[in-house]
Amino acid sequence: MKNKLNFTTKKLNSFNLQEMLVVLVIIGILILIALPSLMPLISKAKSIEAQTQLKHIYNTERTFFFMYSKYSTDFNEIGFEIPKSVTENGNANYVYEILSATNNTFKAVATAVTDFDGDGIFNVWEIDQDQNLKEIIKD
Repeated sequence: MKNKLNFTTKKLNSFNLQEMLVVLVIIGILILIALPSLMPLISKAKSIEAQTQLKHIYNTERTFFFMYSKYSTDFNEIGFEIPKSVTENGNANYVYEILSATNNTFKAVATAVTDFDGDGIFNVWEIDQDQNLKEIIKD
């Protein structure tokens, strides 16, 4: 006896190219409508990076202060590794700088390297020796 295989053709339900394109266009329009309302949230989320890194700079400066009774303007001296910014093929959205450091005070700043919401204003955050973290320029 021979086993005969019966192959039956079934028609599968699917979408054609025009239907897929219409769906993609509708999704694109919805994203364009929602994007302006989401921009402040994106800016706020990216600013958390600056706040976190400035707090880390504060902690390393305080440790250096307890060891040497002074603050420093040199990141290498305090043991802070500067993250590579997106302009340097890194992941950081901010560049960091210690503006001033004396025996009793220091001031560090984080400046955005990209304009998050496209208005031409770059976000700037600042921290001092008393851990006063404030947004100097809001994006």
